[in-house]
Amino acid sequence: MTEYGKALHSAKTPIPGLQLWRLPVHGDSRGWFKENWQREKMVEAGLPDFGPVQNNISFNDATGTTRGIHAEPWDKWVSVATGRVFGAWVDLRDGPSFGTVFTAEIDPSVAVFVPRGVGNSYQTLEPDTAYCYLVNDHWSADAAYSFLNLADPDVAIPWPVPLEDAEISAKDLSHPRLAEVRRIPPRMTLVLGANGQLGKSLRKLFDGRTDVEYAERTDLDLSDPRLDRARNWSEYETVINAAAYTAVDQAETPEGRRAAWAVNVTGVRRLSEIARANGITLVHISSDYVFDGTEDGAYSEAADIAPLGVYGQTKAASELAAAIAPKHYIVRTSWVIGDGANFVRTMASLAQRGINPMVVDDQRGRLTFTSDLACGIRHLLNTRPEYGVYNLTSSGEPWTWADVARAVFSSAGHDPSRVTAVSTSEYFEGSAGIVAPRPNNSVLDLAKIESTGFVPSPMRAQLNDYAKRIM
Repeated sequence: MTEYGKALHSAKTPIPGLQLWRLPVHGDSRGWFKENWQREKMVEAGLPDFGPVQNNISFNDATGTTRGIHAEPWDKWVSVATGRVFGAWVDLRDGPSFGTVFTAEIDPSVAVFVPRGVGNSYQTLEPDTAYCYLVNDHWSADAAYSFLNLADPDVAIPWPVPLEDAEISAKDLSHPRLAEVRRIPPRMTLVLGANGQLGKSLRKLFDGRTDVEYAERTDLDLSDPRLDRARNWSEYETVINAAAYTAVDQAETPEGRRAAWAVNVTGVRRLSEIARANGITLVHISSDYVFDGTEDGAYSEAADIAPLGVYGQTKAASELAAAIAPKHYIVRTSWVIGDGANFVRTMASLAQRGINPMVVDDQRGRLTFTSDLACGIRHLLNTRPEYGVYNLTSSGEPWTWADVARAVFSSAGHDPSRVTAVSTSEYFEGSAGIVAPRPNNSVLDLAKIESTGFVPSPMRAQLNDYAKRIM
């Protein structure tokens, strides 16, 4: 019997991600009313914001009608409009919970959120029963499904109406037992820019994981207008965009400007639209160059953006484009150091070759080691704090580039006084090429990322270890 007047709340089940919900139903002599799907209230109460795109209704005129155990590659929100059903769910996802069973009776005051890959089956307990389900992908004959036999003794579902007395299709009766079931693999994570400094650190961090794919520009070009057809995007849970046009000075040329906008903005917009359409979490890497560097203190995530040059303008625009995806983490970083050409490697090479460099001392910030950056990204994906912008650099007192150069010389066993400090204008005086403007202050406030439980590593200690590795 339908329960009236209960508050909206959920109950845990033994299947990860499967949620049983009690819905408020308001009844009187005329009948009853309920909000079958109310995004704002339900998401606030803890239901995943799964983005339904299709609403289906199944009507069954006889008690005992049984539809059997199907696992689809989408999420479902299942509820009853009239009558009652017995629901049975079996986890058919590859992993430690494979084969876990949960059963419950559903009337109009109960709904169930069924995550992708969990097999679901329903048996009517009253005549003229109708249940409806919202799904977050459109049905496709090419989608990957999995099926389980209703009578499998390994799961031993206690059907209220014995299966020999139930109305069941011949197809549902012929499905395989649990031991032969096609296990639903997890949705994939795709790392773009996989051969860049951050991409290489992500490869090391995710080494051995079969659910992570890597792509470089030759595999997947963000500037390709057919990006939405480059993959079966419904198979992806997360995209980490570590790809970007980063030639700061070249971006000031006509050719560089076009390339920077194509990759950093237009490509990210396409990627965000794909993420929005497929429920993908987008992790996008941004830069301190979105600021003009005129502030005295550290820049928080809420600080006004005011980029100076073309590269900074494209990174600022890319943040707006990335935010199109409802599930997004925009990670702002600065002064990136990893496996590849970078400032620390250059200074170490000069020290070894006996060259005494001039280095600017009116730009200050913090280095970001890609191992730290990769770990911070993994932390965000594992803990799932509020979506939005997060600053992420190594920690410690800010340095100038000249400070960094001296520290590299010292770590390499060379005299740090060989480094001569100069202003930015002095350094570039007489330069024949186009020079992009740089922010003088690149210090990013780390309080927000730290509040999620991630503690960035100290810059000085990381620099010492890095310098020793490359010498």
